[in-house]
Amino acid sequence: MSAWKKSLVALACSSVLFLTGCNDDDKNNVSNTYSTYISQSPYSQDSLSAASRIDVMKYNMPNVQGKTITSSALVLTPKMPQPKDGWRVVVWKQGTVGSGDQCAPSKNHLHPDFKVLAEVLLDAGYVIVAPDYEGLGEKGIHPYLHSKSAANTAIYAQKAYQERYAGQAQGAWMSVGHSQGGHASLAIAEYAQTDPNYLGAVAAAPASSLGFIIKYVAPELLNTVLLGESLGVLPAGTAAAGYADLLSFAAYVTTGIQVYDPDFDYKTVFESRSQPIVDAALGTTGDNGLCLDELREIFAEDILQYVAENPGKTVLDYPALIQNFDENPEIAEFLATNQPATRYIAKPVMIVQGTSDAAVPYEVTQQLAAQLTAYGTQVEWQDVEGGGHSNVISLSKQQILEFIQLHMPAR
Repeated sequence: MSAWKKSLVALACSSVLFLTGCNDDDKNNVSNTYSTYISQSPYSQDSLSAASRIDVMKYNMPNVQGKTITSSALVLTPKMPQPKDGWRVVVWKQGTVGSGDQCAPSKNHLHPDFKVLAEVLLDAGYVIVAPDYEGLGEKGIHPYLHSKSAANTAIYAQKAYQERYAGQAQGAWMSVGHSQGGHASLAIAEYAQTDPNYLGAVAAAPASSLGFIIKYVAPELLNTVLLGESLGVLPAGTAAAGYADLLSFAAYVTTGIQVYDPDFDYKTVFESRSQPIVDAALGTTGDNGLCLDELREIFAEDILQYVAENPGKTVLDYPALIQNFDENPEIAEFLATNQPATRYIAKPVMIVQGTSDAAVPYEVTQQLAAQLTAYGTQVEWQDVEGGGHSNVISLSKQQILEFIQLHMPAR
């Protein structure tokens, strides 16, 4: 780029009312300026009425092996004028989408329930940074429900944003997440709590105690669902669909362990019938694994086929995880290391839970909140009466906004 052209670019950038950054030769010129931020480009998969622009940002972060990798995040900017002292940032972490690169949120339409919350946050004057998880959208296996990895995607994404928009960002940030993202938001609160600019977390229906749920909670719930099916109260296949969800999560957990433990054979904790489905969850390269909708559909179909082929058997008899899967040393270590709410968090935490959540049981999240409170963490508990798993975010959008406004006013 000529000196004359560089001068024109600099002049243009300084006169856009500080609302957006310039992208001219972005990829070629940032390496000498930024350590975390790499580049950005327009996001074209979806739109929001309250967003002036949505970009896909690339940035550097350490992966679970400590190596520097490229990751991606959406950046949503409000339409309203920038506050005089700069934008405050809400980092959003979404629920489970799968393990393949094609599943990454930055490559797909925005989730409908996230769109409801995003419109509220943007209208209130917050920038939203929504990182893909490690291994989604970029090369590498996704370490599903790995706390430090999930926290790092957020910590380094907002750092990249602060670098790129220095002078336009105030520095303060908070995290909000749902399901897998709720687990991630609690992890962020643990790993970022020494950052004076990090001001708190919202965790909606946070994933936790997966091994306990699969082994002890799920059988009781599924038996209740099966009874409902037999009485005609619930549609046939409801139990199979619920079990397929849990098995999909288990498949992502076990295959994701290979990111940092390549010698771990995830097949050893699954029965032979379900092993090919777990293989498909990972894919042939770790980048082409199945997205959640497709994986759970395959699991559900195979569960129903098994029941049809074996009179007298039920959904609970389906040969998936081995009986003592949680006693496998690698699995046991994973479950212990990545369980959220196991220590004091210095920043305020809001936990949101639907009373009718069939994926993350109400009582499990209630116990998690009680444990955090016992450690001395400032916890605000928010019941969503009748709320299910997916819609808990949209149903609690106003309460989430008020919590964020209390701890991080937009201006």
